[in-house]
Amino acid sequence: MIHLPFRDRTEAGQALGAALQRYVNIPDTLVLALPRGGVPVGAEVARALGADLDILVVRKLGTPGQRELAMGAIASGGARVLNEGIINALRIPESVINDAIRRETAELRRREENYRGRRPSPEVRGKTVFLVDDGLATGATMRAAVAALAQLQPAKKIVAIPVAPLETVEILRREADGVECLATPEPFMAVGRWYEDFPQTSDAEVRELLADFWKEGIEHG
Repeated sequence: MIHLPFRDRTEAGQALGAALQRYVNIPDTLVLALPRGGVPVGAEVARALGADLDILVVRKLGTPGQRELAMGAIASGGARVLNEGIINALRIPESVINDAIRRETAELRRREENYRGRRPSPEVRGKTVFLVDDGLATGATMRAAVAALAQLQPAKKIVAIPVAPLETVEILRREADGVECLATPEPFMAVGRWYEDFPQTSDAEVRELLADFWKEGIEHG
């Protein structure tokens, strides 16, 4: 039985990991957390599953004059998704798309280097991959992550989140190979409503969590 609100992201990750025990010790399992808030959740899930932990950085490609309206997205590993419906409806020229890709690719690389240093991106092909965040509202970024991840040919792509609206979960069920969500409270309002302690996760915290986890992996490997 899940009791809301969660105390913090660590507790949410522990609860999510406990709910995923049927996946424990499946070979070639990878947890990809969406920075920043997904990383403390993903670290607990990866520990619970005995899985590797890494990150999937997603950058939306905003349309000209409407940066929040995504004409596509790019993600770690070189994956790229374009929303042809929006591109065609707004008659967005290829040069504008390419400019946006170049700009967001530079920012994606900056963030990846900030978080992982010189550590190479993980191999995704053929693995069971869990995409983890601290919660979803519209799910737009997670949908972009799922679509981008599909291009990297994992064996399965499973979205795992502590809390989200039911309609968002249903949308993602059609796009991922599975969705594991602990709670779908209504009215939803916002992710932070379902946490007692929900500060913004800093870049430094992300780096520290990843470094600690990767160090544990080396010591236990």
